[in-house]
Amino acid sequence: MRILLVEDEPKVSAFIRRGLEEEGFTVDTAFDGDMGGRLALSNSYELIILDVILPHRNGYEVLKVVRTHDQQVPVLMLTALGTTQDKLQGFDGGADDYLVKPFDFSELLARVRALTRRRGQEVKGAVLTLADLTLNTIAKTVTRADQPIKLTAREFGLLELFMRHPGRVLSRAEIAENSWEDSFDSGSNVIDVYVNYLRNKVDKGFEQKLIHTVVGMGYVLRVE
Repeated sequence: MRILLVEDEPKVSAFIRRGLEEEGFTVDTAFDGDMGGRLALSNSYELIILDVILPHRNGYEVLKVVRTHDQQVPVLMLTALGTTQDKLQGFDGGADDYLVKPFDFSELLARVRALTRRRGQEVKGAVLTLADLTLNTIAKTVTRADQPIKLTAREFGLLELFMRHPGRVLSRAEIAENSWEDSFDSGSNVIDVYVNYLRNKVDKGFEQKLIHTVVGMGYVLRVE
């Protein structure tokens, strides 16, 4: 599997590259945002590992370039910026996971394997529906009452999780495990923020609400 690593610190880049290559991955490296963007656009990768603080173009800007070109390739943000707002900015931009430096390589490797495994899995149940809500996992589209709903990659993944478990109350821990890999900080409100984002897009303007809060337990997608 081919991975793009965009990291401007030579020692960190060499450390990650060596570790991944020992695990059988092929790794291309870029040391600034411009180079990272060019490589992402000109090659096909199973995963992109992306720092945020980069010369010439920061990681969020590179992520925007990547997502205009490819909505499918998993992107793991690897950065010293670890506030909730930093993570939200990354997830809003289309990142699939977020790991804060300093990190343990075994944790990085676990996340890399999880993301590449997810990418390689066969898509099951391409079209999911509940009431008048429809999600197409291949076309990456969502409609309600035939009206298109524009979601970020993170919101789409969260809605897909709900739609694969209709009527089941999902705890914040379950949502974190299935949608946030291991990047979820139990002390943050990232999941609550994203559920509210999703609720505003899926339910706002519709009399029938589909996303519900179960106090003390979590969230559920169901028709009431």
